[in-house]
Amino acid sequence: MASAKIDIDDGPSCPICLGQFNIPRQLPCAHSFCQSCLQSYISTMLEKDSALKQIECPMCKQVARPSRNDQPICQWASLFPANTLLQSMLPKKSIENRICDACNTEGASVLANGFCAVCEEAMCDECLKVHRKQKILKNHTIITMDELVNNPQNVMKFAEGFTCFEHDGEDIKFFCNDHNVACCGTCSFLRHKTCAKVINLREDLLNVFKQGKMDKVIGDLKNVETHLKKFYEMNESNINTLESQVTRLTNEIAEVRRKINAALDDLETRVKKEANRLSKEETVIKQEESHHCLSLMHAVRNSYAILETVSRYGIETQKFLMTEKMTSQLSFYYTQIRGKFDNTDTVNFQLEFGPLVESILSQSLCAIGKLVTIKSSNRLPLLDLQKPTKDCHVERVDVINVKDPVVTMPNYSGITLLSGNRVMLADYNNSKCILLSSSYQLISNFTLSKKPWDTTLVDNEEVAVSLLNENKIQILSIRNDDISPVRTITTKHTCCGIANAGHNNIVVTGSCDKNKYYWSLISMDGDMKSFHQFDCSGYYFNHVALDKDKTRVYVTLPGNNFLVCFDMDGNRQFTSSPDNLCWSAGVSLDRDDNIYVLGFQSGNIHQLSPGGSVLQVITAGVPQSPRGIYFDKRNNLFILTNLSDGNNLYVYQLR
Repeated sequence: MASAKIDIDDGPSCPICLGQFNIPRQLPCAHSFCQSCLQSYISTMLEKDSALKQIECPMCKQVARPSRNDQPICQWASLFPANTLLQSMLPKKSIENRICDACNTEGASVLANGFCAVCEEAMCDECLKVHRKQKILKNHTIITMDELVNNPQNVMKFAEGFTCFEHDGEDIKFFCNDHNVACCGTCSFLRHKTCAKVINLREDLLNVFKQGKMDKVIGDLKNVETHLKKFYEMNESNINTLESQVTRLTNEIAEVRRKINAALDDLETRVKKEANRLSKEETVIKQEESHHCLSLMHAVRNSYAILETVSRYGIETQKFLMTEKMTSQLSFYYTQIRGKFDNTDTVNFQLEFGPLVESILSQSLCAIGKLVTIKSSNRLPLLDLQKPTKDCHVERVDVINVKDPVVTMPNYSGITLLSGNRVMLADYNNSKCILLSSSYQLISNFTLSKKPWDTTLVDNEEVAVSLLNENKIQILSIRNDDISPVRTITTKHTCCGIANAGHNNIVVTGSCDKNKYYWSLISMDGDMKSFHQFDCSGYYFNHVALDKDKTRVYVTLPGNNFLVCFDMDGNRQFTSSPDNLCWSAGVSLDRDDNIYVLGFQSGNIHQLSPGGSVLQVITAGVPQSPRGIYFDKRNNLFILTNLSDGNNLYVYQLR
């Protein structure tokens, strides 16, 4: 794969081919692609699904449907609206050299002098004359090429903003905040009548601009591009050194061969072969990363270029709609950066020799030396431009069925995330710990001496599991995906919820007497550092979580439908008991320290502020009896376990 070259300063460019747009077509998510590139992508999707009815955006994977999917699939790309705004932003030479589409179909290359905004075709003078004479076409709006080049403000009135993507001829009148999509009257009735946050554009149009949201989104998009550009340049720099290091390694071997003569002949052959192989492998990996990074960069630049133009010349409706779409794109870009583009490994090759070469020569030439790969991390500054989690929309994105052939009727009471996005589950009913891969496939399980309740990460290779009826915490090793016992910590009282408190300590909660509950701080060696008792009636099957600074402890009390917050000295800070929270179960915190409390009997999720006030109650897509929760702060998502259909895990994304 040839290395992609960075060249994004010559106007808007297609994220697929990375070249200048050729007939840009826009999807409902506001990402645009060359018509030919989009059609090739659709053809690829058709190979995977012969009954294709819709497509996913090549960038953000948002579903897109052509206005008429009854048309041949080979024409689908042309059914999406042309992005006249992007067309007008192309370099002047590109627009001036546009060929007449009608003449081009007959093999003639005639320069176009106008563009029909309705037919979405460039035309020469002769074709324009014919076009204007047709009664059915005479009211079509013609934009001259001079207007496209010199007066983009005149092009704005033909740009997307009023017409529904799915219902031809219907105006955009509403915006659904629940689904982050603009819609016409038909859409709002058919698809969004149960949504809670559908606004009338005429009533709510100016709110976004009073807050300066468009300027902020433009700035954030530019920051994303800067971050991606730095990653790309670092990756390309390393690729260049990889190519040169093969020569360097060869010279090193030649110098060693000069000193040790024939003894190094075999080593030279082996190292050259291995160096070339590793260089090619690493180069392919780096080039793929660079290509993906560059593709995102093109898309980001298109986004803020469009938004800047709309900001300058668009009317208020267009500004509002485009700003909301670009805000949605930002969330996608952040997720991509956090998952793939906030860290790149610099790969270097180094030749290592054994300390006693002469003695090795008499035994085995294979032991003389070897090629090693050294990766040093070059972490970019954290790009954190996401909106506060309290303002995010929570959406269920996946339901995972955990298949373990030796387990029946599981009750996953505890859940935690390990390195490599692996998942550890505590199965109360079957007295097991279950290890899942990042794709939620079963890796291994481990049978415990008693029923477990909760689990927490100790370090990259160890987890702690509370054993409810044994007053013990079992420390397990997770190495090479194998689970094995390491040691046991004995607690004075029943232990339920546990959480890593940092500094080699664990917070443990449970009951110590009738209507007496406690939480304590215990070291990994079993020493009790603090013990805090409080009165409360109810069940002791509770959970616990800490804030990111490890200064506050949050304990759920099921029988009282409570969430209680303490400082690390045991002082109660607040008690939260929302009206519609029934049997408080699992608890976890997001990156802004907002609290998520599960209602086991009420079948809902309560999002609370760090001070305990209710921000929102999430009911959509929540299973009947949610039990455990873990918030993945890096990817802005959380995972639920539940008792009603215990084999399933529910994944929710904050957008």
